[in-house]
Amino acid sequence: MIRHVVIWKMAAADADTRSEHAAEVVRLLRGLETAVPVIRSLSVGTNVAVPEANADVSLVMDVDDLDALEAYQTHPAHQEVAAYIRSVAGGRMAVDFEV
Repeated sequence: MIRHVVIWKMAAADADTRSEHAAEVVRLLRGLETAVPVIRSLSVGTNVAVPEANADVSLVMDVDDLDALEAYQTHPAHQEVAAYIRSVAGGRMAVDFEV
């Protein structure tokens, strides 16, 4: 099993806009759970503490193996969501590890 963990910081300087963008990212990512068959589990949410230092959105997702992770990355539904995230995110960090 591969655990895919990603955090994003939204780019908007305005707190309300940043919050709106983060909420939309969460909504879109949650939709991938039913759209992309290789996803085994998905947890995503917005940050609730220390907004000036923490990332705005976090994703934790499990897939069977690295081939499944590649299938997720290239799935058209993921590509669509990723395009939106790139348009509103100011930074991204990720790690993929075996569980």
